[in-house]
Formats: sequence, C-alpha cells, structure tokens
Amino acid sequence: MTGHPQVPGRRAARARDRAARTAAQAVVLALVAGGTSAFAAMHKDVTVDVDGTQVQVQTFGRTVADVLEAGGVEVADGDLVAPGLDQAVGRTGQVVVRHGREIAVEVDGREQKVWTTALTVGEAVEELGLRDGVRLSASRSAAVGRDVLRVSTQKTVHLVVDGQVIDGVTSGSTVRDALREIGLVLEEADQVSVPLDAAAVDGLVVMVTRAATSGETVTEAVPFEVREVEDPLLVKGNKVVKSKGRAGQRTTTYALEVVGGVVVGRTPLASVVTVPAVDQVVHVGTAELPDPSTVAVEPGTAQAMGKAMAAERGWGDDQFACLLSLWNKESGWRWNAENRSSGAYGIPQSLPGSKMATAGADWRTNPATQISWGLGYISGRYGDPCGAWAHSQAKGWY
Repeated sequence: MTGHPQVPGRRAARARDRAARTAAQAVVLALVAGGTSAFAAMHKDVTVDVDGTQVQVQTFGRTVADVLEAGGVEVADGDLVAPGLDQAVGRTGQVVVRHGREIAVEVDGREQKVWTTALTVGEAVEELGLRDGVRLSASRSAAVGRDVLRVSTQKTVHLVVDGQVIDGVTSGSTVRDALREIGLVLEEADQVSVPLDAAAVDGLVVMVTRAATSGETVTEAVPFEVREVEDPLLVKGNKVVKSKGRAGQRTTTYALEVVGGVVVGRTPLASVVTVPAVDQVVHVGTAELPDPSTVAVEPGTAQAMGKAMAAERGWGDDQFACLLSLWNKESGWRWNAENRSSGAYGIPQSLPGSKMATAGADWRTNPATQISWGLGYISGRYGDPCGAWAHSQAKGWY
C-alpha cells in the first residue's frame, strides 16, 4: 500500500494549534468561574426591620443606602437607621429602620410636640424619661397614633381639710382625680381653693372649706398614717412608696349650743369611722452598695471589657461594682441571653434587642456593641450604674 509521506513540520504545527486551543479554553473557563464567584460575592440577602416589620431584600448594593433603595424603603431626616446609610453591608445582615414622626404629648396638663421613632406608647414614654408611677391615656402596648398622648406623673398633693393636712401621693391628672384617689369625699356645697378640673401638679396645695350644715351630723376626713418598712433589697438612702395612702371618712354627731339663733358651741355626741383610712407604706433601703474591693474580673471576658468601657466614661470601681451586680442579675453577662417571654436580649437585656442596632450592626453577637449601648442607656436614664442598680433593686427592672 502506498500513501503520502508525513511531514514532521506539519505534525508539530498541528500539535501547537491543539495546545493553543486548550489554553484558550482554560482561560475562558477560568474567567467564567471567576465571574461566577464575583457574582456570588456581590449578591446580598439582607433583613430590613422597618418599623417592626421584617422585609427580605436581595441586592448587589454595597451600602445600607443601596439596600434600602433596592427594597423601596424611603428614609428622611429624623428617621433612625442602623447601621448608618453609608455603612457597608455583608452578604447577610440586618438593617433597622424606624421612621420618625411628631406626636402631641400632654404631661400633667402641659401639651408639647415631641419627635419620636418609638413604635409603642410605652417606648415613647420611656424616651421622655417617664417610667415610674405614671398614668397614660392609652395602653403601653398600643401603637403610637395621632391622638394626644396624655401622661400623668406621680406627684404629692397637700390637702388642707377639716383642720388637718393630708399629704397624698397620686397619679391623677386633675384635682378631681387626685382628691378621689387620695380618698377625700366632697359634699355638694363644699368649696375647693383650686378648680376641680385644673391639672394636678407636684406640690399643689388644695384647701377644702366644708359647707355649713343645718343638722347636727357632719362628715370629716380621717388622715392616713405613713408607715416605713425596712427593705433589704433596696439600696440604703432610697425610699419608694410601695402603696399609696388613702384618707378615711368619719361621721360625727354634735349637740349644738344656740344663743339668739347663733351656734356658739358644739359638743360631740357620737363619732363613727364609716370608711377606714389606708396606711401609706414606704420602703426604706437598708442594703449596702456592692463593695468595690471585691470586684475581680478575668482578662478578655465581657466583664473586663465592660470595666474598661465604664472607666472611659469616668466610672470607677464603685460604679463598676454596681454594673457587675446589675448585669449578673439581668443576663449573667452572656451576649446571647434571651428572655423569650419579653423579647429582651443580650448582656444589658435590651427590650427589644434591636434597639442595640444604634450602637452597631453586630448587636446580636458582639459583646462590645451590647455593652456600649447598655452604658449609654444607663447614663441617659439613671445617670450611673449605681442609680440603675438601686432602681433594679427597688422595682425588679431598670
């Protein structure tokens, strides 16, 4: 059999062509693979909490602003966005948005406009720094609406009646409500030095002039006693009204001495307490503050971190001793401590936990972020950790 002889140069050329094609294919595959990896790396799946409603946003954006734009979430000045709009976001994460609005709040009869990002009435009242013994026109769990939110704080009203002074503690918003809560019963013709519909304010003095009676029986107020009880759970130097006093009522029958149609003397014949007075119970703290000399924390722990961050605020060992006790009670200093019944979360037991997003996007897992938020909360609400600890001892929360 005959054929054409093979030329060595031609075989080499074909081999080079095959090698070149293989190399080109490899480059293309590498570019495709690299592009796919870059594509995957750019894609983000972010949870956006908008006024308590969670929305999943899938985007290729780099910053929080890009995520919100992709999700159609609009924000304006005065809104709360955490992390900040210019902060970068990872492939997964969470962004908290609270839209601000102006609401009308009436505190003890004085109306004011307040800007708030709170979702509920309770949160709005806390932002005002009003927490203890207040009476609200709406439930704490109710959503903040357009109606005026009326807040009546706890105050002391001094009643001058029946020849005696009664110092009553009340959360009544008007003088009428205050008198009713303190237990003073007015007769139809009695005169009051302050209009009954006037706002009740702390320190208000109300004089009651009883109407003249044509008969021999009169009704008089019976003042309550103030009873102090030592409380080992309350820090020494603190007093808390545990139960408000309530005035009683006495009915007295008199024999009248009349001269020329004018009553010149009265002799009591019988006196009956028809409504007993209720003592006002005041708890007086006997507990000592935590001893700062016993404070010892291990390096690298959340407690050590908290001690250093507290020191940066000018709080020494005495204040840190209170902080140590407070968060031992709240969470045991565990960053993942969660109260499933209330929703409180983290070392400071923020309620809700998403409030801590104002200190950092990693609030769920970063002890430093949680501590930073917690110290700011304590400073703004109680002044220092010992103030928060005293409140926690008295109320069971802070």
